[in-house]
Amino acid sequence: MHDIADVPVPLDGVDVVVTGHSHKSLIERRDGVLLVNPGSAGPHRFKLPVTVALLDIDGARHDVRIVPLLA
Repeated sequence: MHDIADVPVPLDGVDVVVTGHSHKSLIERRDGVLLVNPGSAGPHRFKLPVTVALLDIDGARHDVRIVPLLA
């Protein structure tokens, strides 16, 4: 999804949703659903860090972390 505001509720049968739009990284659980915004890997915008997300999926296990690209 582009914008977290567009994510339909409820999300029956969904484990992970990746969103963008805000360029602000986020890892959050809502009602058992992992929400991930990797941030922005492009040019600096809004004074936010340049980041990506690494998402590892192993069966029912989901591990995610935000990785800064520039110091």
